[in-house]
Amino acid sequence: MSEQTTATSLAELKNLVAGTPAAGEASAPREPKRDQFGRAYATGRRKDAVARVWVKPGKGTIEINGKPASKYFARPVLRMLITQPFLVADRYQQFDVYCTVTGGGLSGQAGAVRHGISRALTNFEPELRGILKKAGFLTRDPRVVERKKYGKAKARRSFQFSKR
Repeated sequence: MSEQTTATSLAELKNLVAGTPAAGEASAPREPKRDQFGRAYATGRRKDAVARVWVKPGKGTIEINGKPASKYFARPVLRMLITQPFLVADRYQQFDVYCTVTGGGLSGQAGAVRHGISRALTNFEPELRGILKKAGFLTRDPRVVERKKYGKAKARRSFQFSKR
């Protein structure tokens, strides 16, 4: 005769059916993804902007499209935006960032760089994933500009109506 086990909760039933380890047991740790130069790569996106980001250990220099971040993002708010992942992960000025970003405006590009830095940090140090995920930096903001429709002045704005 085979042994019968009884599940006292829905979570235990799921574990029994799937054959997965229980919540107390840890799964295998994630491996860091680095290239032969010791860099981690990731792509970040926001609105129409796409950022290709490389992160490596260094002094904390951030270079965007061949320019320092202070020159490329002149507004302090945008510079603060791209340093947030390092501050949250307590890794400020420990990594050099090289980034190429295209498309969109400066605000969207800063959001794309932040998203790319966050993903590259998780590729370099997988244990940072929980911290960055909780802060919301790994989530791609899906909001994009709505396209213009024919017969309309803009995406939703109609032409002025004249009764006479």
